[in-house]
This record gives sequence, C-alpha cells and structure tokens, in this order.
Amino acid sequence: MLHPSYSDLMKVVNSEVENGEAPVVSSRYSIVMATAKRARQLIGGEEPLVKEKSNKPLSIAVEELNQGKIKILSEDE
Repeated sequence: MLHPSYSDLMKVVNSEVENGEAPVVSSRYSIVMATAKRARQLIGGEEPLVKEKSNKPLSIAVEELNQGKIKILSEDE
C-alpha cells in the first residue's frame, strides 16, 4: 500500500485551491505523472528537498509532494 495514499496526495496538491475553482488534479494519473517526472529529475542529479529514509527516487518524490515541497502546476500556469 502506498503511504501516503493517492487521496491524501490529491488533498495536499489541491489544498491551495479556492472554493469554486477547479482542482489542480482530479485523478491519480496526475499524481503518478508528477511524481514520476520528479523522480527522473532526482535520478538526473537534482538534490532532494526532503530527508527520506529511503534512497529511492520515487519515494523521495512522493514525500516531497506530500510535504508540499513541490507543486503541480495547472495548465494555465
């Protein structure tokens, strides 16, 4: 099981959305694509933004997203 869950990650990403606005992400696919992109950046040499027990790039990317260290931008941004 993934910790945090997809729904928890979606809440974190959409936490800054005002009432009445469209959410930044509305599917698990968006979460998967964003964390995969960040994991590739980490593999390419980017420095992690969080301390993680695991040295796996995907685990680090998920934790960065969960802690709000990285953001998923909407298509307008």
